[in-house]
Amino acid sequence: MGYVLYSLSLTFLVLATVLYVIRRRWIHLLPVPDYVYQRLPNSFASDVEAGFSSNAFDLSSNISSGDSRAGLDEQGKRKVQKIMRSRKVGFDEARRMFTEQRFAKNNIGPDGRPRDPKFVSFS
Repeated sequence: MGYVLYSLSLTFLVLATVLYVIRRRWIHLLPVPDYVYQRLPNSFASDVEAGFSSNAFDLSSNISSGDSRAGLDEQGKRKVQKIMRSRKVGFDEARRMFTEQRFAKNNIGPDGRPRDPKFVSFS
């Protein structure tokens, strides 16, 4: 009985190792649901279609002028989209939350002023 358990364990371990090593050959055959991975847009026109535009953050001038840049920042779009989905808010509110999170991370207050006690401002 011990030999059967040992044989099955060793066979499983070898098979799992081989599948892991050659995973690039077979991983594309697995179906990936749409909700797990969603490609982000890579142009201003695609950004507008994906909902990354509003009256306060208008991208139509970029589109009408034929701007050839790649669109908005990929990392920022991912984070804003995550906020939009998790908190069920619109683009402007998600963008505000994202900006405030970045401010807090860099020790800047929500009003845009640094929180550094040594900060001196001449107005």
